[in-house]
Amino acid sequence: MGFAGIYLSAGLVILLLMVLLWLLSLRLRDASIVDIFWGSGFVVCVWLYFAAAPGGLPQRQWLIVLLVTLWGLRLSLHIFRRNHGKEEDYRYQKWREENGAAWWWRSFLKVFLLQGMLMWIISVPLLAGQMAAPAINWLDAAGAVLWLFGFYFEAAGDWQLMRFKADPANRGKLFTGGVWRYTRHPNYFGDAAQWWGFYLFAAAAGEYWTVYSPLLMTFLLLRVSGVAMLERSLQDNKPGYRDYMARTNAFFPWFPRKNLP
Repeated sequence: MGFAGIYLSAGLVILLLMVLLWLLSLRLRDASIVDIFWGSGFVVCVWLYFAAAPGGLPQRQWLIVLLVTLWGLRLSLHIFRRNHGKEEDYRYQKWREENGAAWWWRSFLKVFLLQGMLMWIISVPLLAGQMAAPAINWLDAAGAVLWLFGFYFEAAGDWQLMRFKADPANRGKLFTGGVWRYTRHPNYFGDAAQWWGFYLFAAAAGEYWTVYSPLLMTFLLLRVSGVAMLERSLQDNKPGYRDYMARTNAFFPWFPRKNLP
């Protein structure tokens, strides 16, 4: 099976899984379960590509599979733990109220089908990097280093914030320690950095054209469902957040600026 056949087959699998997840969300009355599946969906993709991709370099294939699996499962587990026992995420609650009785079918188009399509589109370097067989080179090394850097910011940021929120004494307070000292959104930055790392593995295999994948992921994290959406809420509702904004970069990590007078 060639590239197109493998890629289309993975798209059909994603579609089936999204339909099943949507049906489960109707039963649970909770569309936010789609967020838990986001990371795991890429794990499904990368293993499908691994099983079907012919002629790739085994060392690069295993590198891609293992790093994507570690990233995706950690992310899904974190979101599951964060959401467990809580009501539906406020974003989906708002859409549920706005759409009324039509939400049951609109949720499929607006949430599950859309996220499934994005997952399929963004996953392309995970297949492209596994199908070509150039020897391991400096781009693979750069991709691994960038992935590790991003994984640290995302995983450390999630863990540090979770520990801070677990202390009742911190209720309503703003966390600005750890990696949050260098960027207001270390988890989103880390996520984007890891996808640029995945792209470099594909580039190392000569598949430079897949650059639209990390570009799209970075755009989504910065302008759509990540930084932009969260910032609108935090700067108005979180005490001290505007001061935090004045001294700390929104996305790319850097040393905090001195407090403004």
